[in-house]
Amino acid sequence: QLQASGGGLVQAGGSLRLSCAASGRTFNNYLMGWFRQAPGKEREFVAALSSSGSSTEYTDSVNDRFAISRDNAKNTVYLQMNSLKPEDTAVYFCAGSTLGWIGRRRHYEYGYWGQGTQVTVSS
Repeated sequence: QLQASGGGLVQAGGSLRLSCAASGRTFNNYLMGWFRQAPGKEREFVAALSSSGSSTEYTDSVNDRFAISRDNAKNTVYLQMNSLKPEDTAVYFCAGSTLGWIGRRRHYEYGYWGQGTQVTVSS
């Protein structure tokens, strides 16, 4: 029900925009998040967008470089990634939650997941 796309190979300093398209249900009123997982590491929180769209939050390492947004008409959430660094290399997952904002950083609070898209940043 969530389809992530937009990953790829990019040089350090470059940009990518990830998309997360929802189908089968509307996610317009869901808390939406992006997480990432690098090889040998645990899945980590990247960004979250509240159901109302009025609140966003980012992990410190991507603050001021990444931006999460949504287009309710398209039932799609985006992650704009600028000034990419090699340490941003990971599989990126989008996720949706019907639970409250308080659980935005916890992956187990999200009940709906996309399949992941690979982002590779070369130095």
